[in-house]
Order: sequence, then structure tokens, then C-alpha cells
Amino acid sequence: MAKSATINTRIDAKTKRQAMNILAALHIPLSDAIGMYLRQIVYHRGIPFDVRLPNEETLQAIKQLESGKGVSFDTVDELLEDLES
Repeated sequence: MAKSATINTRIDAKTKRQAMNILAALHIPLSDAIGMYLRQIVYHRGIPFDVRLPNEETLQAIKQLESGKGVSFDTVDELLEDLES
């Protein structure tokens, strides 16, 4: 049996819930998903996606959502329905 290490981290409840819903649909436990992410960091020798500051348009959209304005979606399906309408 492989040795394991424990990771303790804090994340906001909404993000955790949304991620767990997606992972449940994929039948991937959260601990497995975190392990996959860490293995990708090792494989890529860095973060496996772009880490950049958002442009002005994206900043405005973030500010709208944070102020309660704008549109948000709980699922990808809801987003796709909105895009198709």
C-alpha cells in the first residue's frame, strides 16, 4: 500500500459545493481530483493552466457579480441553456 500524506486547506463553501457537484457527476472523489491536480503540477513543472491578471472587461464582469448585479449560473447546463436562448 502506498504511503499517503494529509493536506488541510480552506476554501469557501460555495466553491467547494460547486466543485463537488461537478466531481460527483464525473464519479471522481474530491481527494482523487486534488491528487490529479498535484500530479499535473509535477508533470508540467508548474501550474497546469495560465495564471494571469484579468483584462478590464473581465474585471468589470467580476465587479458586477460581486455587487449582486449581472447573471450567474449554478450549473454548466444552466449556462448553456442561457447561451442557446
